[in-house]
Amino acid sequence: MPSIEEITLGILRREGGYVDDPSDPGGATNHGVTIHTLRRLGVDLDGDGDVDKQDVKLLTTDRAGEIFREHYFVRPRIGELPDVLHASVYDMYVNAGANAVKVLQRLLRDFAHQTSVDGAIGPKTIAAAKAAYVDAPDHLADAYGIARRNYYYDLADQRPTLRKYARRRDGGKGGWILRAEEFISARYHLTRQQHDNRVRDWA
Repeated sequence: MPSIEEITLGILRREGGYVDDPSDPGGATNHGVTIHTLRRLGVDLDGDGDVDKQDVKLLTTDRAGEIFREHYFVRPRIGELPDVLHASVYDMYVNAGANAVKVLQRLLRDFAHQTSVDGAIGPKTIAAAKAAYVDAPDHLADAYGIARRNYYYDLADQRPTLRKYARRRDGGKGGWILRAEEFISARYHLTRQQHDNRVRDWA
């Protein structure tokens, strides 16, 4: 299994540099860290007494990695889940916050293991995840990745402004879908035809 450091480097690679997309609810973002996160943590990098876009631009990859490890892996207790879930849940937590945990909790309920769907990893979710891993050690990671991919498609169904993240201009898989599939075995990747069928009702 990759280390937390290796997983973090992968997340930083996928996130890229500074962007400020008006349709992205995260707002100004650098290396995957949003302006809202910097404000919540009080990270005033230019020392001018407030946290604004300039602070986002000044964020280094090293500092972003520190924020991810502490606030998106350690504190949410992702490290207490089965190892096979670490990379994908952590990556999605950076990308979608507590929704990453809700996707897991719904999946665990589908596996007939009871846990609340509250976006917080506590003793019941940890126990349910461990039990699900015992039941299906070779399938749990793929099942989570597929549930994650479905979450992105469903979100784009509901919010047309976000469809560009699930479908490229040429109609192919968008960044969200490709990102989810990095954590899914190749045999479960959607073909171009399957992807086209999934998004055919989008304008």
